[in-house]
Amino acid sequence: MRIRDWVVLSGNANRPLAAKICERLNKPLGKVEVRRFSDGETFVEIGENVRGRDVYIIQSTCGPVNDTLMELLVMIDALKRASAKEINAVMPYYGYARQDRKVAPRTPISAKLVADLLTAAGATRIVSMDLHAAQIQGFFNIPFDNLYSSPVLHDYIQKEIQADGQLVIVSPDTGGVERARAYAKRLNNAAVAMIDKRRTGPNVAKAMNIVGDVQGKVAVILDDMIDTAGTLTEAAHAVLEHGAIKVYAVATHGVFSGPAIERITSARIEKVIVTDTIPLAPAAAQCEKIAQLSVAKLLAEAIQRIHNYDSVSSLFI
Repeated sequence: MRIRDWVVLSGNANRPLAAKICERLNKPLGKVEVRRFSDGETFVEIGENVRGRDVYIIQSTCGPVNDTLMELLVMIDALKRASAKEINAVMPYYGYARQDRKVAPRTPISAKLVADLLTAAGATRIVSMDLHAAQIQGFFNIPFDNLYSSPVLHDYIQKEIQADGQLVIVSPDTGGVERARAYAKRLNNAAVAMIDKRRTGPNVAKAMNIVGDVQGKVAVILDDMIDTAGTLTEAAHAVLEHGAIKVYAVATHGVFSGPAIERITSARIEKVIVTDTIPLAPAAAQCEKIAQLSVAKLLAEAIQRIHNYDSVSSLFI
């Protein structure tokens, strides 16, 4: 009889991150084959004996989001039918997180739908990182651990961004002010500013005003994700117009869809720092302005603590 035996598997979304996590855990990445039939259907075959074992699936539901989400659901179903004891879905990036509430009378709450799908498929725990909306945890009736990339990003800001005491953490909208304050407190009580942003449509934002003083300061625009970079470039322009001397951008998830790379390249931004919750597309990897940090150590430590029934929240104290 196996006692607390476990295995780590990965879908196709972010195998490099899964390999780094396994290296930290000193465990081999389990064998799994994920392929598609000619009509686009997803097929999964688990190459490990998982009966009675705890399984951790590393799979960001990043672009193409519907494909990666379906991969995860089919993997979970395969594991459930193979009698896995616990099925832990480790989703460094949770797709559909921005659809967390009704924005009009006849619109979906897709983040809740994804939660229902994961639970119905057979997941027994979800692990994610820097959810776009923290209330998504409440969409689940199974344990949910929302991790933070802040230890990795804090270190970069402290060591690599030279501000000579003139650092200001800028939130690109009202929703991110609490995050900006938390970062500023740990960065020697740096100043905090906020951009009054008016959104005119999906992926379209217009920066209107700055709340706070950025004159003569080195600004770090802090967000949970960068998608088309419209919000970011508007924010950078507004901050520079109000007297900032340099602008950096820091985010957990580098989605970089549509015109993002072109916008970042042409904007007056010194550096854009993201983590590897989402793998960089070739254009993003080749962009000199983009730097990627790894959260493999944090995720590996969280997985180890979950498996040993230790505290996960103490990782961030």
